[in-house]
Amino acid sequence: MIDRVYRIAIELAKQEKFLVMFGGEHSLSLGMVQALKERIQDICVLQLDAHADLRNEYLGTRYSHACVMRRISELCPIVQVGIRSLSWEEQKFLTQNNMHLFPAIPGSALASTEEITASLRDNVYVSIDLDVFDPSIMPAVGTPEPGGMLWHEVLNLLRTITLHKRVIGFDLVELCPKEGPASCAYLAAKLAYKLIGYAIT
Repeated sequence: MIDRVYRIAIELAKQEKFLVMFGGEHSLSLGMVQALKERIQDICVLQLDAHADLRNEYLGTRYSHACVMRRISELCPIVQVGIRSLSWEEQKFLTQNNMHLFPAIPGSALASTEEITASLRDNVYVSIDLDVFDPSIMPAVGTPEPGGMLWHEVLNLLRTITLHKRVIGFDLVELCPKEGPASCAYLAAKLAYKLIGYAIT
């Protein structure tokens, strides 16, 4: 499936389209980044997520949702925002590679918006795992984590980034509508609508 995403994305990237993907399993983001990296060398990934997704291998595969950012880090720099769950292995990898991580401590992500923006390259691909949100507003995810970001915190960050950087595409992943009320799917759709508007205006 990653290869299929890559094949579709590379054709659209050649046409200089603004790429948007809805998922699904987070590992699919790798195909998008592979395609964009072929067209634009100087890119980075902004990951909004509850989990670091930096394991080298998970359940016998290197291409799991738990490994996706480890694979992407082999292609380009990553800036992580909203993280509140990571393993010892992931923490060690972060430290050894001097990666930028902004955890979801109440108020910290919003207060660090300028610092987050400054840590990004000019061309940014945004990968949003919907479990970055607090479960009180987004319970419809596969692996919810308490203590997440709120709606206006995320919007403020995305708006600031689009004002100062070039967002070249994004994905929204890990929505599980059956796990929560219909308002969760609406939140995801509204977020996509907002980010498209921010990025192309």
